[in-house]
Amino acid sequence: MPWRMVGGIVSLVFEWSALAALTETPGTGGRLRAAPEDFRVEEVPAYPLSGEGEHLFVHLEKTGHTTAHVLRELGAQVGVRDRDVGVAGLKDRHAVTTQWISLPAKYEERLAAFDLAGVRVLETRRHGNKLGLGHLRGNRFVVRVRDAAGTADRAVTTLALLAAHGIPNYFGPQRFGLKGLNAEEGLRVLRGESRLRDPRVRRFLTTSVQSLVFNRFLSLRLERGLFDRLLAGDMAKKHDTGGVFLVEDAAAESPRAERGEVSATGTLFGKKVKPLTLDAGELEREALAAFGLTPEVFASRRGDRRLTRVFPEQTEVRPEEDGYTVAFTLPKGSFATSVLREVMKTDVDTAAGDPDEGDEDTE
Repeated sequence: MPWRMVGGIVSLVFEWSALAALTETPGTGGRLRAAPEDFRVEEVPAYPLSGEGEHLFVHLEKTGHTTAHVLRELGAQVGVRDRDVGVAGLKDRHAVTTQWISLPAKYEERLAAFDLAGVRVLETRRHGNKLGLGHLRGNRFVVRVRDAAGTADRAVTTLALLAAHGIPNYFGPQRFGLKGLNAEEGLRVLRGESRLRDPRVRRFLTTSVQSLVFNRFLSLRLERGLFDRLLAGDMAKKHDTGGVFLVEDAAAESPRAERGEVSATGTLFGKKVKPLTLDAGELEREALAAFGLTPEVFASRRGDRRLTRVFPEQTEVRPEEDGYTVAFTLPKGSFATSVLREVMKTDVDTAAGDPDEGDEDTE
């Protein structure tokens, strides 16, 4: 793979070309985000709302705003404190997105005066609990691909393969910021060398370093034919129940992975997560070493585990005059760009990125 070396280690800049793809089908090419309406994201809630309780859930549609910007404006206009606002995840600026937020019900009357161009309140409902980060089932994406050189049939073929075999659950370019440079500053934060003081920005930047190592680990699995197989030492996750277990006998467990029942997880390093062991641990250490890193550099992070594979659901393709519209649903924390990259075979969204936007950081 064309990994770019800088000073004897792999570059910390995000590049799609450095990440192995799963499918070998012809790409459609094309152009994304010619207008915000070309990229639509609808949050899929984790649970129904009760209609009663001390929290007001607000269903918002926004265009041209990051979630963080909308919440800042909400605080300024309504007077609600940041800590009292609940949100399940972050949504892109360059899209039309819908999502739920929660705030104490006592602000309901003030909410009527909230006014921000590009933002609409679709509905409100009461619930007993505050909305928490990661409290969603997933997201529904409807994406218009313009100026596609290939036919929509190519998209249909690739999507069918991804629905059957899963997609590599890469962190997409939104996690790495404009020009993919977030990880470079994130590493300076982890090493105590950064002058940045905003805790939210520091946290976001350090997640990009975790994400870069995860992407490398996952790409190595694809390169070595391990995408739908397990290694001794893997921590595998059951897709139906979410249960996680240590793989001791890879030969016995791999058929379950080949059937799509379980998948390996990768480590988002931190103090609460143990590194992998045995063969999987060796592969993980190889991914770390590529960047000149060790698990200890992530001691300030909590850490987590992330599936290496997820399955898109409710896939649809509709031909358009100059391309096609594709729709699919992904679990929380997964990036639409990981699907679109396989379908289009282009460097999807690498020119975009804001510190405030991305997927749901559930750490």
